[in-house]
Amino acid sequence: MRSEVKQLMSASPDSSSYSFPEPGVIALFGSGERSPSGRKIFESIFQLIPDSPQVAILETPAGFELNSAQVAEEIAEYLRHHLRNYDPQVVRIEARKRGTAFSPEDPQIVKQMINANMIFMGPGSPTYAVKQLKSSLAWDYLVARHRLGAGLALASAATIAFSIYVLPVYEIYKVGEDIHWKEGLDFFGDYGLSLVFIPHWNNREGGEGLDTSRCFMGQTRIELFFEMLPDTVTVVGIDERTGLIIDLVAKSCRVIGEGVITLLRQGNEKIFSKHQIFPVSELGEFRDPEPEAGISSGVWEMALNAHRSSQVIQKPPRDVLDMLQTREAAREDNNWADADLLKSKIEQSGWQISDTPNGPKIIKKGK
Repeated sequence: MRSEVKQLMSASPDSSSYSFPEPGVIALFGSGERSPSGRKIFESIFQLIPDSPQVAILETPAGFELNSAQVAEEIAEYLRHHLRNYDPQVVRIEARKRGTAFSPEDPQIVKQMINANMIFMGPGSPTYAVKQLKSSLAWDYLVARHRLGAGLALASAATIAFSIYVLPVYEIYKVGEDIHWKEGLDFFGDYGLSLVFIPHWNNREGGEGLDTSRCFMGQTRIELFFEMLPDTVTVVGIDERTGLIIDLVAKSCRVIGEGVITLLRQGNEKIFSKHQIFPVSELGEFRDPEPEAGISSGVWEMALNAHRSSQVIQKPPRDVLDMLQTREAAREDNNWADADLLKSKIEQSGWQISDTPNGPKIIKKGK
């Protein structure tokens, strides 16, 4: 099927104007999506988008709340204001609850994702998000757009919901239910990875008297959760104000922000700190799925046609993007000599960097 897709993508009379689809990057927030560290995580996606970011904010995780529109709009306003140099165009996807006028099964609601090059989901309930999105039309659209290059930014409840098994935070921390896991959206299952994400890994809101780390479960209680997981699962703990950027094309993971990423698998622990890059194989036995795997044929065809019909502005090759990200890390560490050297190498490759208050913008020379 991959060769068939490539033939389809090159069928245009001017095939050089189009790009073969590759999955977008995935940014997972430990917390603080509207903090300075959160801005850097958004920028890491925006820098990979060759044109103005077209952002779709999916309301689903907070769809049970009466103010879910307000929750989504706060993120929208944050992007418009704090990342205005990228000129993001933002829409809210009001896919709140099945069987209502705002259903994730409503084609008129979810079709707004078809042209998005970044999709954001955030606060709410992880288990509610799974219940509303599992095998839904909205989920098909999200996966299809990601396979065709849209970046994903996930925070809070959405980060948890993308797991193979979901930590039912509210049910246990607030209601007092017994320790258990719930079925998750298992986004990474098609890539051969069995992942459980736990944001707020180093939370300290409980102070000295109450351990609220491990997403409010506490270290002692979370160990009981881990005993219930199959050996094939990798637990990914994400500190607050920290992000994990997963690039499925480069097969690499990068840590952004103030804290660390903790990987737990088969009793082994690995910790990766700020700016560290590690192979995606650390998460498990990665595989590339067929582009349309797990997506309904109708949605895939629609998404692919939309991708083909939109002009794709040339974006930097992988080695240039890697140099750009390394340069940003050098600048954060005040390593100006390395930063200047990397800028020179990037410009020698035919790309021009403009440093803005909201981060660098890179364009092809001569445009």
